[in-house]
Amino acid sequence: MSPDGLALIGPLGLEAIREAGWQADSVGGLTLGADPIAYAIAYASATTGAPVRAFTVRKEAKSHGTGRLIEGPFRPGDSVVVIEDTITTGSSALRAIDAVSAGGGSIVGVLALVDREEGGREAIEAQGHRVISLARAKEIMATMPAASVRGEARGD
Repeated sequence: MSPDGLALIGPLGLEAIREAGWQADSVGGLTLGADPIAYAIAYASATTGAPVRAFTVRKEAKSHGTGRLIEGPFRPGDSVVVIEDTITTGSSALRAIDAVSAGGGSIVGVLALVDREEGGREAIEAQGHRVISLARAKEIMATMPAASVRGEARGD
């Protein structure tokens, strides 16, 4: 992610978490999509009275070393906001939720940068987790010129 993106997403993500009333100790999700967002949020929280730590959930536990599925300063007992770059089916967030729960964390919610509105939010909510997103696909598409939406600007 660009420096400008980090500077924008970190404070917006932190604000969304706080506005939702989620008291998080840490934030993180399935690597690679969640990583820059979680780190940006943690960095944005550094000068607040309630900083949050960022962690990464591996897709598979390492076969050597510690063999951990969760890397970083996650601690059992943490209240966690699972981070997603985009929600499509919800499977990445659900994998992260399973890993955090198995590691002793408590899920307070899921924060996505973009909800693609393809059923993922509903799949996560069906498992009892609240989901918020900074943007939805229809909102992004509404800002694009009609030619770009149809693919004419790309020559499709």
